[in-house]
Amino acid sequence: MSKNIKLLHITTVPESFNFFKGQIGYMKARGVEIHALSSPGDLLTEFGKREQVLTYGVAMQRRITPLKDIQSIFQIWQHIQRIGPHIVHTHTPKGGLLGTIAAWFAGVPVRVYHIHGLPMMTAKGYKRLLLTWSEKISCLLAHQIISVSHSISKVAVTEGLCPPEKITVLLKGSYNGVDMLGSFNPANLPPNTRQETRKNYGIPEDAVVVGFVGRLTRDKGVEELAGAWQILREEFPNLHLLVVGYFEPQDPISTEVKKRLASDPRIHMTGRMSYIPPFYAAMDILILPTYREGLGEVLLEASAMKLPIVATDIPGCVDAVENGYTGLLVPPYDIEALAGQIRKYIQNPKLRYQHGNAGRDRILQEFRQEPIWEGLYQQYLKLLPPDSVPGIEEEMILLHSKLF
Repeated sequence: MSKNIKLLHITTVPESFNFFKGQIGYMKARGVEIHALSSPGDLLTEFGKREQVLTYGVAMQRRITPLKDIQSIFQIWQHIQRIGPHIVHTHTPKGGLLGTIAAWFAGVPVRVYHIHGLPMMTAKGYKRLLLTWSEKISCLLAHQIISVSHSISKVAVTEGLCPPEKITVLLKGSYNGVDMLGSFNPANLPPNTRQETRKNYGIPEDAVVVGFVGRLTRDKGVEELAGAWQILREEFPNLHLLVVGYFEPQDPISTEVKKRLASDPRIHMTGRMSYIPPFYAAMDILILPTYREGLGEVLLEASAMKLPIVATDIPGCVDAVENGYTGLLVPPYDIEALAGQIRKYIQNPKLRYQHGNAGRDRILQEFRQEPIWEGLYQQYLKLLPPDSVPGIEEEMILLHSKLF
């Protein structure tokens, strides 16, 4: 067991720490001392209490704000100086940029930047240039870059963000894997979950339910989803749309589409939800017509819940969905193609069943949490200088013997 490895996670907003479920306890059991830093808020405090780790709040703006960003870097640097971490692991574009700069100034022995997605992929003009250079700086100052998926890793190399030898992916992808034996296991839900969830939202038991889970923004393809819905709702009177998510002011959808979503009696809006499995249970098909994605954790969760998927044929989604086997992929921005693939599932319950079951089987084989956690832990050991942490020399020797 490793002794006294100090690890500081940095992310822009505390909501991101929701994706660390299970991993923190695993690392602590291996002797890693965890610290967490993000913008302040109740969610950060709750995370610290739940996981029993020390947390630190530093305001970080998602937009480029030079004066405020310099102030944030200085505050992060101060926390790093007090904590004395052996590893700083940064996440999200802004947290990655400010965190790696602060860790570089502080001379942290190991700096890891985790690419969970690349906003630059859909940005244009001056904004794309800024986002690209932000990524390049984070990658330059990190000792190791970890990509959430193999397809995003290829994009990062192709776009010149980092050299191929500096970036890696944990197994088949994902940062935390899927809790397929716990939360996202249909067998663990009460037998009447599907019926009760539908009843709560006024959805008939015999309806075919297409579902969406995520932020209600333009780049999640919500406008295309609304367009496909308008085509299909006329064809299938028993079709209902269950939308699990919340509107974000950044990259908002049009007022017209927002009104249509809110006024249609066969569209059911839940708002922000923290526990999603009952909603997956109420669905028959999961739709994600997103323009960009790191991997699409929603896609992995839905597959674990035996749902067939219609998603876009873009980096990230192609790792999470095996086209024609666990789901169907469509070109982004194409409303007609999206409606066409959803129609296939509506008309073919047998195909829904086959792809849903194949999806869960694939998740069980390729996205288990423990191997991904262990893979990350081994990355940490591999990156640590031999004399940086007392008591881990034997474990590092064992690791190198396995590698070579």
